[in-house]
Amino acid sequence: MPVLIHNRKASFNYEILERFEAGLKLTGPEVKSLRKGQGALDGAYVTVRGGEAFLIGMFIPPYQVNNQASYDPLRQRKLLLTKKELNALAGIEKGLTIVPISVYNKGRHVKIEIASVRGKKQFDKRETIKKRDVERDIRREYTDR
Repeated sequence: MPVLIHNRKASFNYEILERFEAGLKLTGPEVKSLRKGQGALDGAYVTVRGGEAFLIGMFIPPYQVNNQASYDPLRQRKLLLTKKELNALAGIEKGLTIVPISVYNKGRHVKIEIASVRGKKQFDKRETIKKRDVERDIRREYTDR
């Protein structure tokens, strides 16, 4: 499963509670653009309306800029989920958000990993930075020896 796009800030800004895998309903040029590694998940989120899930705020640039005059790179994209997964997402408690984690290939299909998350407080973020710095220092010590 080669990862096409990864949302690095999601694990830093949020505490990930539960992960889901969903299909994405895309057009052909959007798939080509994603396979080139273009696109961004920053600021994107998922909403459930009328028994369907939609990805809002994901940026996919046009594959060929000159050929697409009426292309909207920030359009809402439908997520393909089972009824059981949709009910689980619809029943998420107040205070939680659904954000995309990564977009990847699975066979010939483009899949997206989404997660229900809770926002981290500032002191939690500082603790994460401190752990990362300590692990980096330990790795440096072992590579020097």
